[in-house]
Amino acid sequence: MSESIKLRGICKQFSGKTILHNIDLDMEAGSVTVILGPSGSGKSTLLRCINHLEKVDSGTVHIGQELIGYRQKGNYLVELPEAKSARQRQKIGMVFQQFNLFPHRTVLQNVMDAPQRIRNESTSVVRSRATALLTQVGLAHRINAWPRELSGGQQQRVAIARALSMQPEVMLFDEPTSALDPELVGDVLQVMKNLAQSGMTMVVVTHEIGFAREVADNIVFMDQGNIVESGNSHSLLDNPQHPRLREFLSSVL
Repeated sequence: MSESIKLRGICKQFSGKTILHNIDLDMEAGSVTVILGPSGSGKSTLLRCINHLEKVDSGTVHIGQELIGYRQKGNYLVELPEAKSARQRQKIGMVFQQFNLFPHRTVLQNVMDAPQRIRNESTSVVRSRATALLTQVGLAHRINAWPRELSGGQQQRVAIARALSMQPEVMLFDEPTSALDPELVGDVLQVMKNLAQSGMTMVVVTHEIGFAREVADNIVFMDQGNIVESGNSHSLLDNPQHPRLREFLSSVL
């Protein structure tokens, strides 16, 4: 089951420099939100704040009705113990630029690892789910391969299957195609398109404007830690209002 994401007043600093300025954002359950912006605009940091890989300095993140990373105590927020944060994080799948597969485990073992190790699910149940997910991403024929035997695009599709193996409520993608050779990008984007059509709530940091136009329900453009413009994908891409967004699009299109 997919859930909504609600961000309120998210602020984040590193070494005294403000990376995120008071971010408010609503993402409906089952929607696809693409975050665009130049390097250093805060896109990846915002993504990592959603699953509490980065702790916010102020503000709140809700997945559905659940407050992420903290509990309310009177008028204050108290950070959850790491074990509880880790449990929450199981509901939030994340795919990174680098695939980070275990090199000493087969494709199937990589996908089976987390549900067995973290949730102690039975081998037969996990194997069945992992096989179905690898079929879903077009890699049923490579389940016994080692990561080194796969192309970058295939490894990234395994990474997507691995994230889905925990049956998350939302999926976060941090520039999932940026480390790939151009001819390998299409297969990964197709898997993501199929996932979007299945009704998964997705937040995608990417420079793939074609994907954004075709798949995104909403686009958020960030610059210098601020949301500069956001809205419906077609209206925002075809008729950008902010000069900074027009400048950005002219540089990437």
